[in-house]
Amino acid sequence: MAATTLADRAVIRLSGEDVRGFLNGLVTQEVTGELPVWAGLLTPQGKCLFDFLVWADGGDLLLDCEAEAAHALVRRLVTYRLRRPIQIAPDGDLAVHWSATGDAGVADPRLDALGRRWLAPAAEPAAGWLEHRLRLGVCEGRAELGDLLWLECNAAELNGVSFTKGCFIGQENTARMNWRSKVNRRLVVVDGEGGERTRIAYPELGLAVVHARSGELPGTAIVPGWLSAVLT
Repeated sequence: MAATTLADRAVIRLSGEDVRGFLNGLVTQEVTGELPVWAGLLTPQGKCLFDFLVWADGGDLLLDCEAEAAHALVRRLVTYRLRRPIQIAPDGDLAVHWSATGDAGVADPRLDALGRRWLAPAAEPAAGWLEHRLRLGVCEGRAELGDLLWLECNAAELNGVSFTKGCFIGQENTARMNWRSKVNRRLVVVDGEGGERTRIAYPELGLAVVHARSGELPGTAIVPGWLSAVLT
C-alpha cells in the first residue's frame, strides 16, 4: 500500500435530511455547491473552534478534521442539530489521504501547492505532510488556530470564508473585519522557536507558529506569495 494516510486526521459523516442546508447555516464557507472546501466553525464572536474540509459523498457530507478534535466536533454539531433527522458520527471506514505530487484525488482547496487529497480506507501513514504544510505558511488545527479570529488565521487568503453566502455563526464580526480591511494580527510560520507570541513550536522541524501584529512579523517569518500580497 502507498504511504498516503494522514494519521492525525479523521472523517465525520453527516447524513439525513438537508445536511447541506444544515451545515451551510453554521460554517464559514459555502457547502451547497462544489466540494471540497475548507471551512471553520466559529464562536459567535468570530473565533475559531474547529476547522475542516467538507466533502460530498452522494447525499451525505464528510468532514475531514483533526483526529484529536473529532469527538468534540461531533458533540458541538449535535447541539445545533436540535430535532432535525440528521445523523452525525465518526466514519471509521474512511481515512484522509495526501500526496505532494501525482494526480490522485483533488487539489487541496486552500492552496494548490499543498498537494492532492482524497478519502479512502486507511493505508500506510504518510510522511512529510506537517513540514510541507508549514513551509507553505498554512496553519490548521486547534493548537494553531484555536480561539483566534477567523480572518487572523488567513482564512480569506486560503479560501476558508465566503462573504456572499447566507449567515453563519460568527459572521457579523468576520464580515465587519473584512469590510473595514482590519486584520491587525496574522498567524505566520517562523524558522526557530518563535518567541513570546508562539502558539506552538515544532522543534523537530525547527519551526513554530506565531500570532503577531501584521506590521511587526518576526524577521524569521516564512511569508509565501499568497500572504505577502496582503501584508504589503
